[in-house]
Amino acid sequence: MSTKNLVSIVMPTYNAAKYIKETIDSIIGQTYENWELVVVDDCSTDNTIDIINTYDDARINLVKLSKNQGAAVARNTALQNVTGEYIAFLDSDDLWDKEKLTKQLSFMKENGYVFTSTDYAEINEAGEKTGTVIKSHPKLDYEGVLKYCPGNSTVMYNAKELGIFFIPDIKRRNDFVMWLQVIKKAKYVYGLPEALTYYRVREGSLSKNKKKLIKYQWKVYRDIEKLPLMKSVYLLIHKIYTVLKKK
Repeated sequence: MSTKNLVSIVMPTYNAAKYIKETIDSIIGQTYENWELVVVDDCSTDNTIDIINTYDDARINLVKLSKNQGAAVARNTALQNVTGEYIAFLDSDDLWDKEKLTKQLSFMKENGYVFTSTDYAEINEAGEKTGTVIKSHPKLDYEGVLKYCPGNSTVMYNAKELGIFFIPDIKRRNDFVMWLQVIKKAKYVYGLPEALTYYRVREGSLSKNKKKLIKYQWKVYRDIEKLPLMKSVYLLIHKIYTVLKKK
């Protein structure tokens, strides 16, 4: 495994036994083969670890936390163990198109981009497409990311150019906090207009609880980004509007 153009894939997981095999299989099936997967298990109580251990692939690195600490700590732990020039993110219940890494890496190298995302299609718990496709924005700066958070499992950035970013221990919206850190250094995130990621919509998932998401959205604006009150109110209203519009 060459470290040149190596893509490190960050995957925190907790009780994902129902989906993680399909997710890992979507990585193994990539046409781009120079990758490493760092899975951090946050003390799963199901057989998630057993499933991961069935893979005999040197590119897969499993890290087990000693106690349950949440997605932010698991994500940071994974980032402490990456070695690639590029970092991509994949939630343990989402899927990638087999051309995802090939196309996104080419998109970055051909255009000199250091921070990118893609469109993504929603799938249900059974893995069936719902017909909903969320478009990436062609180009966003910091102000744009405040309004439109890229899909976590679509993002890739050049760690050789930008470095590694760690996030505060926030239970929800920790991916949003990370992209806000990255965009400050990258200046722009560019969207590849093709649905190369499949986002699984699950009942009871953190992202389904809109009220709590709004609460943590406010926390990001005020406590982490230290934005002025009126700007935070405006952004929160904008977020609520986009959530309602999506419905």
